[in-house]
Amino acid sequence: MTLAIFDLDGTLLSGDSDYTWGQFLVEKGLVDVQAYKEANDRFFVQYQSGTLDIHEYLAFSLAPLTRFTSEELAELHQTFMTEKIQPMMQQKAHALLKHHKDQGHFLLMITATNQFVTGPIAEALGMDHIIAPIPEVIDGAYTGKIVGVPSFQDGKVTRLNDWLAQTGHSMEGSYFYSDSRNDLPLLELVEHPIAVDADETLSRIANDRGWQHISLRD
Repeated sequence: MTLAIFDLDGTLLSGDSDYTWGQFLVEKGLVDVQAYKEANDRFFVQYQSGTLDIHEYLAFSLAPLTRFTSEELAELHQTFMTEKIQPMMQQKAHALLKHHKDQGHFLLMITATNQFVTGPIAEALGMDHIIAPIPEVIDGAYTGKIVGVPSFQDGKVTRLNDWLAQTGHSMEGSYFYSDSRNDLPLLELVEHPIAVDADETLSRIANDRGWQHISLRD
């Protein structure tokens, strides 16, 4: 099956689920409001500029998960989906996913946002599989650490190659849709790299290389 690979934040969604989850925790008063907001904003700027230390960021973003039970987290995430994620979903993104599905393509999401946040989003979008940073869980509780390589920048290629080796899928005819300069390593790997509402750097590179550049904004 042809792989249709998608970034999530800023691509299929009109915003960033990771950053918005941090804002959600701040709004609900579940973290130190001022300190967490300042750190969340700082990390988001670093992500946009391509300078983010993913391990430092994941340590920050996963820490709140250690303070709640699985039942509490499930309830929080359901509220998060309703209040924050559903308004970010785009009709043109749904149509694009349907277009690939109708052609018999395998829908694969690869995101740098941890799987606690993104797993339910991938399910809601009808993805066949998701590759995301995997939070460590021991005895049913999050530890604040991750398992394996985070799927960010070159790590997306590493995680994809591992998955290909495990599943036998092929990159022949593959597509990848992304908005971010951080995804250049994977965009350069696929047969059909497609920039989506791209940042300034990726937009310039896409133009120089003759890559397709589309918008999914409604």
